[in-house]
Amino acid sequence: MSEAREMVVDTRVPAVKAVLLSPQRPLGQHPLLVVGCSLGTSSVLWEHVGALLGGGTGGGTGGQNDGGTPVDVVAWDLPGHGVSPASESPFTVAGLAEAVITLVDSIAPGAQFHYAGVSLGGAVGLQLGIDHGTRLLGLSVQCSGPKLGSPEAWAERANTVRTQGTPVMIQGSAQRWFAKGSMDRDPVLASRLLHSLRDADRFSYAHCCGALAGFDVRGELGRIRVPFQAVAGEEDTVAPPEMAQAMVDAVNATPNAPSPNGALSVTLPHVSHLAPAEAPGEVARLLRSLIEWNQP
Repeated sequence: MSEAREMVVDTRVPAVKAVLLSPQRPLGQHPLLVVGCSLGTSSVLWEHVGALLGGGTGGGTGGQNDGGTPVDVVAWDLPGHGVSPASESPFTVAGLAEAVITLVDSIAPGAQFHYAGVSLGGAVGLQLGIDHGTRLLGLSVQCSGPKLGSPEAWAERANTVRTQGTPVMIQGSAQRWFAKGSMDRDPVLASRLLHSLRDADRFSYAHCCGALAGFDVRGELGRIRVPFQAVAGEEDTVAPPEMAQAMVDAVNATPNAPSPNGALSVTLPHVSHLAPAEAPGEVARLLRSLIEWNQP
């Protein structure tokens, strides 16, 4: 009974903070991309993609770039993850979407922006597309879907983490997050992501589980009108490629489907649940295409 009470969510808007992943410069001169992270990770997940997109022909962070027009890339961390403060109260995915709008308005008031998110961050992207479509120029939902897992499984995980801490999730998360050989290809990045999980606030993590337990927008995907791409990892067991394709089919089935090319589904080989970390070059290319097609 006590566990059920603790899984109840309300409509409060949690506080989240941003990390700039592109070079420091005045906002408004380049396209703005806001990126969201998966449960247990932080803006570290998007660092490589941010460097590739952020520098343009002049060179990005760390000397990396993808040769295109510079993009301002701003990541936000989930409550109690990375730089964001811990949350003392439950919240919903819709509340997180409101938090993103509040955050954007604090750095670029009223600005339209592109959005990309992974897993829980992708769920927030779907909610943004449903509730705040006029603010979005393009939406990339990665390794995510309109319903993830079951309420019972999320309640069990929340209770486990609340009582034992986030380190108890490291082994299972490593198995879900990374495709075979992925951790060996970049062990430093894998270690940093797992450290983000270890360092996350246990109660905020549990609140995120509560938000996912109550998240189901399968019947609302037709409200998404912004240019939309769904990116899946071929080896992802949490949000497999067929989930991405089903999202795209639902969006495209509406009379006012996104234009000019409709919604698009892409499956990345040798990728599991953290596409920006496992295939940053390909993710940057996909985002570059989305941004350049839909930038005013």
